[in-house]
Amino acid sequence: MNQLMKLHAILLFFASVFVLRGADLTGTWAADVVLDAGSGTATFVFEQKGEILSGTYSGVLGQAKVAGTVKGDQVEWSFDGGAAGKVTFKASLDGATKMKGTTEYGLLGAGTFTANKK
Repeated sequence: MNQLMKLHAILLFFASVFVLRGADLTGTWAADVVLDAGSGTATFVFEQKGEILSGTYSGVLGQAKVAGTVKGDQVEWSFDGGAAGKVTFKASLDGATKMKGTTEYGLLGAGTFTANKK
């Protein structure tokens, strides 16, 4: 095999290991959120154990505990937004340090977000 084919095979191997193993979301994530009611930022500190996601939210609604799941490149989590109601996030991972998706901020409306691991 020539060098280019060997490099391609190695890259495919590592990409398949990442997909099979899944990403580890453990750590701090900064999210840019755009809602019907306006835009802002949120910080999530996640801990992942297998498919179970837990952690904390900090943002315009204060602080809250989050709970969710990670299945392959799909992530979902939610928290109690107090007077605003239940807040949910659904995302697709874009590599190990980026995600984007949709969110529902209870009474504040729906929107989209992008997040990056710090």
